[in-house]
Amino acid sequence: MMLVEGKIAVVTGGASGIGEATAKTYAEHGASVVVADIDEAGAAGTVEDIVDDGGEATYVRTDVSSEADVERMIETAVEGYGGLDVLFNNAGTEGALADFAEYESADFDRVVDVNLRGTFYGMKYGIRAMLADGGGSIISTSSVASATGIMGRAGYSASKAGINGMTRAAAMEYAEDGIRVNAILPGIVSTSMQDRVARQRPDTTDRYEIAEAMPGRADPRELANAVLFLGSDLASRITGVALPVEGGFLLQP
Repeated sequence: MMLVEGKIAVVTGGASGIGEATAKTYAEHGASVVVADIDEAGAAGTVEDIVDDGGEATYVRTDVSSEADVERMIETAVEGYGGLDVLFNNAGTEGALADFAEYESADFDRVVDVNLRGTFYGMKYGIRAMLADGGGSIISTSSVASATGIMGRAGYSASKAGINGMTRAAAMEYAEDGIRVNAILPGIVSTSMQDRVARQRPDTTDRYEIAEAMPGRADPRELANAVLFLGSDLASRITGVALPVEGGFLLQP
């Protein structure tokens, strides 16, 4: 069953991890995909894999902290494929690791610029395109950190909580226009970001893995499947939701 056949999707952070898996999953289910990332080589590899498998994809270099880049990213979908049906705001950074009182303001600004402001820009220009196209679905990558916080990651925790707030606000504003806005809350996922975090503070990562009721780390494809569902017509009545995809992490007391 092709869940997004004929749809046009934009995926940020599409060079690796959850973004790469989602771009490929959408293409497998019939979507034309714009892969956006600052990692040109990684994103080009994603596009090449999709095309080699018979799918349709194109790459646009995008720094999501740049409003002009994000606007051009959306224009690439509209001008190249004729519209925008699904936007996955996924690009992000873990930010600095530091105790709260020692967290540098510049480090805080940087992670907020990428994670929160980047998602804001995506929503802003994505919504404009969807209003002109009769509706669509926006999904953003939040985190379990938005609900629990993470020690040493003040900027990351704050930025992800902000994504949840923007998701709810946009969902209410544009429900009557046929635009659904949701977020996913990953837990521990096998990505390069998670590997960096584990090297910096392995004790914390070990505790979080134990906290997930389901064993091991999630595969990025498991997150991609959730994004596929939210972007498909199967989720036609779902909006304003922050969906945990975290193996039971948030069930723990």
